[in-house]
Amino acid sequence: MPAPGQEIILLRHCADARFVWNLGQEQRAMYRPGRGPTPGYYEQKRQLTEARAAEPWLAEGSVTVQQEALRDLDQAWKNFFNGTHRRPTWRKATDHNGFRIVGPQASRVEQVNRRWSQVLVPKVGWVRFRRSRPVPDAKSYRVTRDRAGRWHIAFATIPEPVPGPHTGEVVGVDRGVTVSAALSTGELLTCPQLRVTEQARLLRLERKSARQRIRGRKPSGRLKRTYTAIAKLKAREADIRKDWAEKTSTDLARRFDVIRIEDLQICNMTRSASGTLAEPGRNVRQKAGLNRGILASGWGLLARRLEHKAGERVQKVRPAYTSMTCNACGHCETRNRKSQAFLCLACGHRDHADINAAKNIAAGHAVTARGGRGKLSRPVNREPLVAA
Repeated sequence: MPAPGQEIILLRHCADARFVWNLGQEQRAMYRPGRGPTPGYYEQKRQLTEARAAEPWLAEGSVTVQQEALRDLDQAWKNFFNGTHRRPTWRKATDHNGFRIVGPQASRVEQVNRRWSQVLVPKVGWVRFRRSRPVPDAKSYRVTRDRAGRWHIAFATIPEPVPGPHTGEVVGVDRGVTVSAALSTGELLTCPQLRVTEQARLLRLERKSARQRIRGRKPSGRLKRTYTAIAKLKAREADIRKDWAEKTSTDLARRFDVIRIEDLQICNMTRSASGTLAEPGRNVRQKAGLNRGILASGWGLLARRLEHKAGERVQKVRPAYTSMTCNACGHCETRNRKSQAFLCLACGHRDHADINAAKNIAAGHAVTARGGRGKLSRPVNREPLVAA
């Protein structure tokens, strides 16, 4: 929690990091075939030194903050070329407010009392923060400010994976909208949402911002206050979702040795269906509601945290027809499932639809071929053979 005077300098650090990032991004984005290579990190670092000598206002900022912004940009482009991340974009004043500190200054952390500590930030001094967990022995930390105006500090360290129970137990996790996560053990887990009163207030604020918005003009002070109130509710909603994903992933990693989830392409599933003016989409409002439900259930966050905590114990299964296949007899047909109820037309097996799908995921079942007139072939067990 920085003091009012410290917050001004922290915002200056955020602005410097954003300015340097955008300058470096402009150089990288100007590359065209045949024009030669774009300047790398060390060349841009040299140019930054010349710019600081020529511009006094730039030299007033922290050189560590500005250099680390260029280092972050270089790493972002490396991740893009390696195919692990998206293409880096320009940073905006309303987003990406933050900077990173590396070096001996990152280890200057002192404990004030049972809940609070303080860290030394260049040109700011000692800044107090509340510990949500023990502070690790890290070589760098990142300070960020979200849209709700809250400051956060994160120390860069790789936590140890959560140890398994070593019982050989396998669980399947089926992710859905009505039920956020259904386990093959029969448990139904739902990601909590905002309270009804908070959802109603969020809707009123969004409608209010739509009436206050004036095209072609900068947002007024009244509209900015409305945006801030919306951001606080959105931040609370994200905190609730993150807290649920953290607790659920830790619980699964501790209880089961093998965790099998569907290999879902969430970005493709939540892509807009609005279409174009020439070819407009169909059922756009229904698809938008489905997208909101998928994102509110925290599918991607739960899968990422499971991979971080359980590592190689997490296995991804092909999701095709797992919700329409009977786990008892293997009969697969579209009419087996009706909403959240599952009734096999071949053997009469009844179960919750999501739990039945989770059992298929736990068994590693995947269907590779279709049958005739809506009937599907028997699932094939894709588990790897283990030599006796």
